[in-house]
Amino acid sequence: MTPLLEVRDAHVDFGGVRALDGASIEVREGALCGLIGPNGSGKSTMLGVVSRLTHLTSGSLFLDGEEYTGVAPHTASGLGISR
Repeated sequence: MTPLLEVRDAHVDFGGVRALDGASIEVREGALCGLIGPNGSGKSTMLGVVSRLTHLTSGSLFLDGEEYTGVAPHTASGLGISR
């Protein structure tokens, strides 16, 4: 079964700081999901990546099996992904 939302091997660099280092998640349709961790662990960065407000250094994003890595934030919002 294809995940509804999938992030594969996400890397995000802010200058010399790596905020995400190979993070991956899968969310299945109908699942209740939370993202927890200590301060500075990349939670807000991951939400920014998923909503396309934060640029991926590398990695891929999929919605219902279709890649949306390169779409603009307003396009992601039109797909139902927003923050």
